[in-house]
Amino acid sequence: MAVIAVFNQKGGVGKTTTCLNITAMLAIARRSPIALDMDPQGHLSLASGLRSAQVRQDGMLAFFKDQTPLAKLLHDTPKGWQIIPASLELSKVDALYGNDPKVATLLRQGLQEELALTGGPILIDCCPMLGVLTLNALLASDRVLIPVSADFLSLQGVYRLDTALNVLEQKLQRTFERRIVVTRFDVRRKSSQEIYEKLKARYGNLVCNTRIRENVALSTSPMHGQDVFAHAPNSLGAVDYKALTGELVMSGFFEERQKSPGQ
Repeated sequence: MAVIAVFNQKGGVGKTTTCLNITAMLAIARRSPIALDMDPQGHLSLASGLRSAQVRQDGMLAFFKDQTPLAKLLHDTPKGWQIIPASLELSKVDALYGNDPKVATLLRQGLQEELALTGGPILIDCCPMLGVLTLNALLASDRVLIPVSADFLSLQGVYRLDTALNVLEQKLQRTFERRIVVTRFDVRRKSSQEIYEKLKARYGNLVCNTRIRENVALSTSPMHGQDVFAHAPNSLGAVDYKALTGELVMSGFFEERQKSPGQ
C-alpha cells in the first residue's frame, strides 16, 4: 500500500484535477486505488460522482470526530474506485484538534490498521492550508506529488512550498519524497516553456517529463461528476494524464516506501 499526498498551498494549479484523473487511470489499469478527500471544499468527492447527501454523511470528519474506522467510510464511485469523501464540516478539525500534537498521526495509524491490506495505492487530495489535515496527510504518506501551473506566481509558490517541506523534514526527522508536475501548460505561450525549464534547472528529475496541457475537458468533466477518461477519453487531458500516470508507475512512485523505524 503506497500513500501519495497531492498537495500545493496555491489554488488553481490542478491539485484536485490531478488527484482525480490519476486515481481514475490507476483504476482503469486495475490497480485498485483509493482516494481520500482531505479538502473541506469536497471538490474531489463531487467530481468523482458522489451526490451531495453522500458527501455530507460518513466522510473524513467521522474518522477524526467519532473515530469511525476508515474502512467503514469507503464509498464506491460510478467508475469503480473507492473514496472517502469530504464536506465543508471537515474544516472544523483544525479548530477542534489544532492544539493536540497527537492528532497529526491519526490518519497514519488509521491507514495502517484499516486499509493496509488493500494493496492498491491511496491518493490524498490535501487541504491547501498547512494545518492539522495536511499534516495528517503528509505524515501518512510515502510521497508527495506537487502540481504546479505554468505561470510565474505558481513558480514562486513551489519555491515556498519546497522550503516549507524542508523545514518540516527537519522538525519531524523524516523526508518527503516528492515529484513536481507542471499543469495548465499552454504550448502557445513561450512563458510556459520557460517556467518548465526553470523548474527542471532547479529540481532536475523531481520534475515530471509529462506536462498537462491546457484542455477544456479537464475543467468540464467535474461538472458531470466524471474523470476526464469517462468524459472525454480522446481529449488532450486524457492523453496527458494517461502519460503522467504511466511515467509515475514506471518510476516506482506508487510502490510502498521502505520506512525507517518509528515512521
